[in-house]
Amino acid sequence: MNKKIALAVVLLAFTGHSTADEGMWTIDNFPSDRVEEKYDVRIDDAWLRAAQLATTRLENGCTGSFASPDGLVLTNNHCLWGCIRNLSSAERNLSDKGFMASAREQELRCPGQSISVLVDLEDVTNNVSTATKGLEDAAANNARKAALTGLETECEQAADGAFKCEAVTLYNGGQYFIYKYKRYDDVRLVFAPESDIAAFGGDPDNFNFPRWCLDMSFLRAYENGKPASTPNYLQWRSGGPKLAEPVFISGHPGSTDRLLTMTQLKMQRDVVLPMWLLRYSELRGRMLAWQNTSDEAARTVQQRIAGIENAIKVRRNHLKALHNDSMLAMKEKQEQQLRAAVAADSELQAAYGGAWKLIDEAIDTYRNFYEDHLFIENAAALNSELFNHARTIVRGTAERELPNNERIRAYTDAALPQVEQRLAAERPIDREYEKLRLTFSLEKMREWLGPDSKHVHRILGKESPQDLAAALVDGSKLDDPAVRMALWEGGIEAVRNSADPMVRLALEIDPQARALRERFENEVEAPLTRGEEMIADARFQIYGSDTYPDATFTLRVTYGAVKGWQEKGELVDPFTRTSRLFERATGARPFMLPDTWLAAREKLDPDTPFNFVATTDITGGNSGSPIVAADGNLVGLAFDGNIYSIAGDYWFDPATNRTVGVDSAIMLEALKTVYGADELVKELTVVE
Repeated sequence: MNKKIALAVVLLAFTGHSTADEGMWTIDNFPSDRVEEKYDVRIDDAWLRAAQLATTRLENGCTGSFASPDGLVLTNNHCLWGCIRNLSSAERNLSDKGFMASAREQELRCPGQSISVLVDLEDVTNNVSTATKGLEDAAANNARKAALTGLETECEQAADGAFKCEAVTLYNGGQYFIYKYKRYDDVRLVFAPESDIAAFGGDPDNFNFPRWCLDMSFLRAYENGKPASTPNYLQWRSGGPKLAEPVFISGHPGSTDRLLTMTQLKMQRDVVLPMWLLRYSELRGRMLAWQNTSDEAARTVQQRIAGIENAIKVRRNHLKALHNDSMLAMKEKQEQQLRAAVAADSELQAAYGGAWKLIDEAIDTYRNFYEDHLFIENAAALNSELFNHARTIVRGTAERELPNNERIRAYTDAALPQVEQRLAAERPIDREYEKLRLTFSLEKMREWLGPDSKHVHRILGKESPQDLAAALVDGSKLDDPAVRMALWEGGIEAVRNSADPMVRLALEIDPQARALRERFENEVEAPLTRGEEMIADARFQIYGSDTYPDATFTLRVTYGAVKGWQEKGELVDPFTRTSRLFERATGARPFMLPDTWLAAREKLDPDTPFNFVATTDITGGNSGSPIVAADGNLVGLAFDGNIYSIAGDYWFDPATNRTVGVDSAIMLEALKTVYGADELVKELTVVE
């Protein structure tokens, strides 16, 4: 055995890839042989293709799955909080009361919502490598982006409007693909339970188990004003999964950082996460206080508070994970073993040995202007939906004047349809809430950058954050989509002539923001990307392709089994039952049950499985993913992980990392017994 192969064997054994249910695997590189060896089931190409075409991506950051041939889509309730809030009013709070369309003409269009289905993918790694060959880091970075933009454009032109094409980076630059999506821009709400049962237990139960959440909802995709034809859909199993049964999750995990270097992880631990937690913990406090000022304020921030609490818990546990000495020692050992493998081979050392230094220097550079970049270019100083619209209009109209392959990639021809959809969406904007969060973010800018910062002077001048926020919000008309679209379609001239204060501010700070963007791209992004590509290539040389990439909100399939874990010496049962739901209810939020459930208590089977856990490897973005049995039938709906899964962004612990799902048995029983959704159940194909 040669030295590279021998080292690869050692490293694979060390990371546990041969036995653990680890990995968010791309659809073209699923480890079918490994799964068959462990679970005695065969997941072949036909199975994977069926899962691919039945799985949808919600463009707001979640997953769903087709549940009927007529465009019906199952996803999580929490994935539709924005839609539900936008469709609610003071007189009709759909979050509290729930929603069910008794006929298709009553289904409500979700403003700005899109869903996509991956139909094909093409490896374009060689195209990108050719475009960047021999170039210095900054030039290579620009050439790479231009090449990807060109490939997207060619793909969409060849599809003649049938597909949306998206450039995808895998293995931190080790591979590049063009993913081709069928996109549905007319998406309507069909069913949503009350938030009190969808999020039963609230923040105290979030990322914990046992759980009793009916975190499910239905959408419907429409085409040309009619329900879309979706022949690739999942049949439901009435009884849900069994103990120890192998299960699979197809979905779109958002992002993980398992391939980062130690220097990059320490940047997260020492700078990014602490700063984020300080800011958003305080913002949560202000929102909690503001919600008590009126019923309308409470409705406006009800789900936003839940979202922030979720994010705080995630990042708090990210920080905790990065202070775990034993796990960091494991990461350090893995990195040192890879570097030793590279150093042991003169060709590998010459090609890849400098990668870690490139990354170290880029991170050191970024530490010097991270706060300026965060608050100005990334607009953390201007936390406002109105300002986001203004920035989009100012940037987009300017970028459209450039050749397509020279634009910021958020404004290429391939990206513009979604930009325009967001600008045109009829989403209500609460001006008082805008003032609250804009005041807060301006205060944080002054606090973190200092009162003498040129950016603080340029934005605040002699005004206080509170006065400036009020003037900007009160004077802006960008809450009207017609005003936004008039500016967008009017182009640069209309933008320059606009008197809207949000647009004027966006124009004023754009040169400085672009300068920070350029510095970041040239001094940080370019060397980071090059270093990561080199490490990815080295991994391929040593490991081969028998590894999975970090999550990138692209389609992945994970595998595992229904199984609990040991907690303080006792086994956690992988199932919860309906009976305990009523025992846990207190009558006060977050442990309050809706009247519909209290009325149906005697009709419900107390032994019905409610939530369950499995050893599958998921992360944010997998919310709403179907949990599928080996026979291809849906047995559950992923909505969370346990507390140990949060550290899964950095590493996977097979002993404790678990997915939490809603059992198909309780979903069907709730639809029939609690909600009387007979027509909806009839539309589903249910097998025993």
